[in-house]
Amino acid sequence: MGGADRGCEQRDGGVTVERSSTGKRNLMIGVFCALLCAAVWIIESDAYRALMPEDSRKITVGVFSDSYWEVQNGYSYQIVNDAIEKFEKQNPGVHVEYVSGVLKEDYSEWLSEQLLSENAPDVFFVLGDDFSSFANAGALKDLTSLMEEDKDFDSSAFYSSALSAGQYEQKQYAMPFECAPKLMFVNRTILDAENIAMPDNDWTWEDFYKICSAVTRDTDGDGMTDQFGEVGYTWEEAFESNGVRLFSQDGSECFLTDPGVEQALQFMERLETLNAGYNVTEHEFDLGNVVFQPMSFSEFRAYQSYPLSVKKYSGFEWGCIPMPAGPDGENISTLDTLLVGINSETRHTQNAWEFVKILTMDPDIQSEIFDYSEGVSVMREVTESEQTLQSLIEDSGSEESLNLSILSEAVEKSIVSLRFPGYEEAREKVEQAVRQIIDGSGNISTDQIIWNREINRFLEEQ
Repeated sequence: MGGADRGCEQRDGGVTVERSSTGKRNLMIGVFCALLCAAVWIIESDAYRALMPEDSRKITVGVFSDSYWEVQNGYSYQIVNDAIEKFEKQNPGVHVEYVSGVLKEDYSEWLSEQLLSENAPDVFFVLGDDFSSFANAGALKDLTSLMEEDKDFDSSAFYSSALSAGQYEQKQYAMPFECAPKLMFVNRTILDAENIAMPDNDWTWEDFYKICSAVTRDTDGDGMTDQFGEVGYTWEEAFESNGVRLFSQDGSECFLTDPGVEQALQFMERLETLNAGYNVTEHEFDLGNVVFQPMSFSEFRAYQSYPLSVKKYSGFEWGCIPMPAGPDGENISTLDTLLVGINSETRHTQNAWEFVKILTMDPDIQSEIFDYSEGVSVMREVTESEQTLQSLIEDSGSEESLNLSILSEAVEKSIVSLRFPGYEEAREKVEQAVRQIIDGSGNISTDQIIWNREINRFLEEQ
């Protein structure tokens, strides 16, 4: 009974029955092929989704009901709904749900409670102020490997500054959804009347000061200054544009003694003396009496609906340029970014990732930001498109006031807004320090050292 093609089986009665091992292999191969064909049919026909538990065919999303940019917006769910519709078409049988009615002012608390109760959504929007706290607490899934292993993912499609807004300790914990840089808005009508050329995009503090000095005057001869150079330019803009890194990323240390800080404080003193103690307000800019005002691009887009809209009431022409550069800095400002992250405890990682990609990387969805929001798309090709230009022209009513190359460059060169637990309190301490140093009569560098020690003591206690 030997031989490679023979086998034997001992039965209970002691009788040996020979069986062909070749036949056994053929039977096993046939069964395997049948199962494989069945599996292929099930997958291609989406029939397998019907066999999945209901919970595995649903992902949940955390979203707030109003605008991230602090303006009235009747389309707060429009982009999300359109993204859901597209996702569900691409993924039959998988449904996306969200809780409606959570206001932005309540959203952080609501989301924190959901995370603590282990009932948080699979995907959720992350406010800029919350990102580092959530990442540090382990609430956000590290997306680095998902990005690296996804052949459809292209990091170069994003503005690098926007993408870095979702990074924490060299890892990607959230994707950018929309953003807004800060730009300098310029009353071109005053410049024309004063025979002053529009500043170049690479203008400096000195250019800024000279124009402010030239236009600040009494225009009607009543002895009162009624035309001004700037309003709203603060120490924060001065620090940013002079290369100052004020805090460490984790908020454990303040660098108020940075040499760039002293230069910025001296420059702020010079600017303030031009107004001779008069408190210039944004209302003066609305009326057309001020040349320069720093403004988030989202504010500019929302500005058209204000009662004192420049477009409807003041009758002056305006444009936008980058912020002026300090002697040790560049023409840059902070980028505010709304992010989207994935719950680190989700059981639906791949579906969650696919939905995040539609929100942040789909050109059709991203282009809707210019229709239904006040921000800027985080995708370069969308922001620089002709469609975007036409949309913004319709909003502003003027092609001359907008330059997409300026907007795009401002986003790309922006620095990421630094946030950490206790940031607002630390910022208020710096605000107090700056005000007392400028208003005081002491030595600036000495005052910097004193205040830096006090702020660092405060940070150590946090």
